Amino acid sequence: MISNSIKSKIYTLFKVQYSNMLEYRVEIALWAISGIIPFFMLNIWTNNNLNESINISDVMLSRYFLCAFFVRQFSVVWVVFSFEEDSLMGKVAPYLIQPLNPFFRYFAQHLAEQITRFPFAIIIAIFFFIFNPESLWIPNLGILFLSTISTFLSFLIQFLIQSIIACLCFWTEKASSIERLLFIPTLFLSGLLAPVVSFPEYVKSWIYLTPFPYLIDFPANLLSSNATNVIGGFSMQILWILLLFPIFKKTWSAGIKKYSAMGS
Repeated sequence: MISNSIKSKIYTLFKVQYSNMLEYRVEIALWAISGIIPFFMLNIWTNNNLNESINISDVMLSRYFLCAFFVRQFSVVWVVFSFEEDSLMGKVAPYLIQPLNPFFRYFAQHLAEQITRFPFAIIIAIFFFIFNPESLWIPNLGILFLSTISTFLSFLIQFLIQSIIACLCFWTEKASSIERLLFIPTLFLSGLLAPVVSFPEYVKSWIYLTPFPYLIDFPANLLSSNATNVIGGFSMQILWILLLFPIFKKTWSAGIKKYSAMGS
């Protein structure tokens, strides 16, 4: 069980990070607007009748890409860039003497940013429904609850992946370059540009064994009520979290040892 002292520290840390994020509301609004890639992809799909090949109606496709937008808004992670900057500026050493792992700080930053981003995402969704009134729907509470959990698990997977890459800052000054390479398969295989069901069979035969479809495609299908394997999707999300967390712990421990050995 987490002690009351630790709970208090986590709560205080989150409150401070949320206050910091409120100071950057305009910038966060721009971040939210910059995440409208799914809407461009929806335009491409509908204008070229590509959805006919996968037997998804225009309405369901619209809902899918709207949900992909929402999932992306609340699962985007940038911890590798923050940690890399802090490492280069010498801020990591003071963090290490604090009672909480430094990644709790970045975790709180992300959660605070998501809460700050929420109103802007809702405003964008309202404009989407104004221009696409036939796509208007309200998910039932059960679906909303499950999709919220799935989106949070998606966020955890991406946070762990980026945290592992961020730990490489102990060995290289450009860990963010590795993250940019990983962004390419994430962009194309996560369902952000196209539902995974539309992929060729030889791709689908192995892609569901990777974490990518569970970052956008699974939560978006769940929220939009498109056909999806709920139990299988959640099982794979949890499995990837259980696989990534010990890798992060080992990479962090090895990095700290190297950092300490260098006299930092």
